[in-house]
Amino acid sequence: MVKELTIVLEPVSASNEKEIRNAALKKLRVKDGDITAIRIKRRSIDARRKDIKINLSLVVYMGETPPPLYDPVIFPDVSRARRSAVVVGFGPAGIFAALTLLENGIRPIVLERGVDVHQRLRDCAMLCQSGTLNPESNYAFGEGGAGAFSDGKLYTRSVKRGDVKKVLALLVQHGADESILFDSHPHIGSDRLPYIIERIRETIISHGGEVNFSKRVVRLLGTQEETTGVECSDGSVYNGPVILATGHSAKDIYYSLSASGYALEAKSTAAGVRLEHKQGLIDSIQYHSSGKRSPYLPPASYSFVTQVKGRGVYSFCMCPGGVIVPAASEEGHQVVNGMSPHSRGGRWANSGMIVELRKEELDSTDPFSMLRLIEGIERSCYNPGFAAPAQRMDDFIADRESSSFPDTSYSRPLVSKRMEEVLPPVIVSSLREGFLAFDRMTKSRFITSDALLIAPETRTSSPVRILRDSSMRQGLGLYPAGEGAGYAGGIVSAAIDGTEAALRLGGDYD
Repeated sequence: MVKELTIVLEPVSASNEKEIRNAALKKLRVKDGDITAIRIKRRSIDARRKDIKINLSLVVYMGETPPPLYDPVIFPDVSRARRSAVVVGFGPAGIFAALTLLENGIRPIVLERGVDVHQRLRDCAMLCQSGTLNPESNYAFGEGGAGAFSDGKLYTRSVKRGDVKKVLALLVQHGADESILFDSHPHIGSDRLPYIIERIRETIISHGGEVNFSKRVVRLLGTQEETTGVECSDGSVYNGPVILATGHSAKDIYYSLSASGYALEAKSTAAGVRLEHKQGLIDSIQYHSSGKRSPYLPPASYSFVTQVKGRGVYSFCMCPGGVIVPAASEEGHQVVNGMSPHSRGGRWANSGMIVELRKEELDSTDPFSMLRLIEGIERSCYNPGFAAPAQRMDDFIADRESSSFPDTSYSRPLVSKRMEEVLPPVIVSSLREGFLAFDRMTKSRFITSDALLIAPETRTSSPVRILRDSSMRQGLGLYPAGEGAGYAGGIVSAAIDGTEAALRLGGDYD
């Protein structure tokens, strides 16, 4: 017999398997020996009141052996497969496109402009320590894409677009913690993601696929009616239908496509700053406490959203216990992003605080109008060595320059700037009103002199969309996918989009 039930426990009890079992026994009114196993189906925190609870949805097996947590995918050997496909980019969309091709007997040939994830770790460390940028190996480019060094948040609203459970199961199959299968807001962590990505690469290669690094695609081969392959900057050519999963920072691809006559359009996006607080303050706000966080509760996160004169202002990619990093992919441009390890154990909490930017407010005939706006912000914020414009939060509200800064996780220097000097007026005014709204939501605790704005947060989503029709292609043989194509936002939604592109490709070539 299998029973499903929901129990509500104190955090300390919810961390103890015996306490969970006792609660299930009491609710089902059965003896301990009647229960074969208990599985957590879903776990979430209810922090709406001071008396914080953990909600647990359980599956209880009585007299039965529980099935495996997930069904691992058995990949075939495709080394001699009659069909192959080119996957451009090895971020979440490209990774899951390649796995899906492999699963369906199609040999994936992956081309990644950057380097492998461990060399990339060294290049990113060099960027943080000395401000030395490798334009092909940084927080945007390289194995794993922009998601490789993020917090690894796996929460998504894209459940209707594809098989989220399968995406999570494949990550577990390659080394992720099983808790991502049932936590309401699962995450992996920037310290663990690289090893999972490496194991996925090993799966692809060991089953006959290819993963090639330092292969920057410069043009598509064929015609607009049918794409037949790609050419790389080193002159090498790879033939086959193409899944284009280049990520949102590969601007050269957009210009190349446009020059070749492919259809693109400007896309709405959002931009703003990274906002950094002390993690202890966020814990006290979210957990309604003036003391230290309970060791049985995770570092707190937040999600804020409001409207300012009909324009969305909201938090984005919140990183509890995290750090802010220089995330530019080219000299002369300043970009910041946030990341956090699996433990989320750092002193600071940071989040993108961003403002909606609508394509309708720009030149509707220019597919690069939003991209040019974003590039202008990044150039305006640039300082040599990726020193970042910064302002204390209370100074920002009062419209005054900061004379000093609190301790920060950002490893490069800070430059005192009023945000009005580097960001468009609509972003500044909207953020100011948004912060006042968020402060009211937190009983006047959110705005503080110890919080720091660091600019700019601009790589929230692609400012360009590569058009595709209902069959997910623009001419036979081309399958734009993921964030770079303008159809996803986050690790899981990009993975789903890459999966769907690979399935469509397989169907078209059967």
